[in-house]
Amino acid sequence: MAKTLTHFDDEGRPRMVDVSTKADAERTARATGTVRFSDAAYADIRAHGVAKGDILRIAELAGIMGAKKTADLIPLCHPLPLTAIAVAGAFNDATKSIDVEASVRTTGKTGVEMEALTAVAVACLAVYDMAKSVDKAMTIGPIALVEKTGGKSGDFRR
Repeated sequence: MAKTLTHFDDEGRPRMVDVSTKADAERTARATGTVRFSDAAYADIRAHGVAKGDILRIAELAGIMGAKKTADLIPLCHPLPLTAIAVAGAFNDATKSIDVEASVRTTGKTGVEMEALTAVAVACLAVYDMAKSVDKAMTIGPIALVEKTGGKSGDFRR
């Protein structure tokens, strides 16, 4: 049996899914992403930073702000009362990249996967913005959901 697209009504119009009858549950999600640099740019950023400030701390703050704005950015995403958001950026010398991880938590009727993914995407975009004067050829990705807990569909781990 084919799955139905829950975000469209019987006439094909977009809708936000009605979750009013769902029970509240504790829900978590964790996502990761990467920004890769050229060897020379990575060495420069690692040794000297960037002119705009602390690239890791600004990216982490941007990710937190992004998670809080997810419902404003993703058209059919429910606005959620997030109870915790943590974003961590780290230099990865082996891959000449900055790795980002976001964890998000709520107690509610729908999950926080989109908030975790948005946090990572926005954090990676902040890295790009801060480092574009050093390396315009840097790449973002992959961005992936690593795990989620809670809700009717159960737990997921990549």
